[in-house]
Amino acid sequence: MARILQHEPHLKPCPYLPGVEAPVSAAAMREVRDDNYGSRFYEQALKGGQSLWLQGLPAQALLMFNRAFGADLNGDEPILDQWPLPYAASAWVMKHREEDQFIGNPRRHFQHLATRMVEPRKARRSARAWACWLMACQIFPDYPADEKQIAEEGVVEPSREEVFALLEKHGLAGEPEVLRIAEELVNRLL
Repeated sequence: MARILQHEPHLKPCPYLPGVEAPVSAAAMREVRDDNYGSRFYEQALKGGQSLWLQGLPAQALLMFNRAFGADLNGDEPILDQWPLPYAASAWVMKHREEDQFIGNPRRHFQHLATRMVEPRKARRSARAWACWLMACQIFPDYPADEKQIAEEGVVEPSREEVFALLEKHGLAGEPEVLRIAEELVNRLL
């Protein structure tokens, strides 16, 4: 029997994610791997992010968006017309989380994700992590970078223009525009 989603009653669903009626479990994510991390996996990861957000777990929701960003999509899947890559969802969750909800340091998280990415689709996923890092820097301007990693590993934080160039080179057709729309959302929310 499916459980009803027990969420924080004061939290509104993220408008950039599909709705959910029941919690999305780790088992539900395993069930959709049979499509080789394609459309079904992507949609389930978005639903998982919504589920975690509604349970008051914004940091875990961001981790679920990382999984959605890792889906193996070509860009012509119908799901992307309805639910574009979760840049706007990531920005919305980072901005709407409450002070008592753990978010960690998204700037540092995305820096680490971008610089320590592994295959498959390493370049694409790294570019997406830098894009989320860019929004995290705007939303949390006082959150520090991992200066130790920067010094020891020679990490160079990309400029906004470099992030967009990475997405243009490695992302899906039109992906930089999806990030631009999310940036507009960030600017409205700040």
